Amino acid sequence: MADIANIVDLLSKLTVVEAADLVKKLEEAWGVSAAAPVAAAAAPGTAAPGAAAPAAEAQTTFDVILKSLPADKKIAVIKAVREVKAGLGLAEAKALVEGAPKPVLEGANKADSEAAKKKLEEAGATVEMK
Repeated sequence: MADIANIVDLLSKLTVVEAADLVKKLEEAWGVSAAAPVAAAAAPGTAAPGAAAPAAEAQTTFDVILKSLPADKKIAVIKAVREVKAGLGLAEAKALVEGAPKPVLEGANKADSEAAKKKLEEAGATVEMK
């Protein structure tokens, strides 16, 4: 038991980076993944008895897709696209809007995606988040 207490003391003194490095080294040495037991342990409590459903992960990246827009809102939507997608020139934004349905943002985080969707919808566009 004294050895275990010493190990706990040593691990408590590790920085986050050192602890992450330790995890990687243990995974390599033992041929396991630290993430697998956590997912396997969570699945039985959430699944119905007899159901064989994998644990679903929360979506972290989203695509914002411009579906359509009314003709009278085209200029407002082009302006909104330029605000949402940094570095986009007028010609590129116009081509994107005229080519709808097209993705405006790809792989964006949830907050950015929701803000983009709101801005485009306020301009008059129909937008979908995937």
